[in-house]
Amino acid sequence: MEFRRVFEEVFRFEVAVAVAVFAVVSLVLLGSLAFSRRRAPDRRKRHSHPVVEGTYAVLLAGVAAVIVLVTFSADDEVQEAVNAETPTAAPQHRVTVESFQWCWRFGYPGGERSVTGECREDGTGLPTLVVPVGKPVQLTLTSSDVIHSFWIPELAVKIDAFPGHDNTVTLTFDEEGRWLGKCAEFCGPYHPAMHFHVRAVSPEKYQQWLEGAAV
Repeated sequence: MEFRRVFEEVFRFEVAVAVAVFAVVSLVLLGSLAFSRRRAPDRRKRHSHPVVEGTYAVLLAGVAAVIVLVTFSADDEVQEAVNAETPTAAPQHRVTVESFQWCWRFGYPGGERSVTGECREDGTGLPTLVVPVGKPVQLTLTSSDVIHSFWIPELAVKIDAFPGHDNTVTLTFDEEGRWLGKCAEFCGPYHPAMHFHVRAVSPEKYQQWLEGAAV
């Protein structure tokens, strides 16, 4: 899935930058301390060094600019991938994701199937979003009360759900599997229990499930 690949690339880049900055700052700090210890006590006075300070500021601004550029480029890449996955005609597979305090409801076209959860603090009653592998699936997210956020951590997918507004995204699941999803927007006292599962199955099993079979 494109979301996950791009997220991991950006994450690795930012970790590398953070480690490099930490190493440089640590070396400069240790070097300054060692140099200061060798100086005579009467010379240990604070002085302003505009050139050095200006150089630090320019370097830090450059690092920040690179991080921002990489982040925006990654966002554009994800958006292009999403647009490429989105069919020009109405998608064959569509699911309505309705969030409410404090669980989820997944509706399928024509009323073929509807899954409503009763999320509990002990982790029971969680609904499962069933999707076909290798097929674009259009998710239309909305909320019946407050702002929620549809989040699948392992796949790096996160889409907000707003009251009175449809937020649409098209995803393609590359492999069969089962993942835990969560609400990523604090929405009240039972927010920590607002989880769900995503189950990706073969197109044949998906069709059988729509017709009433278990998966």
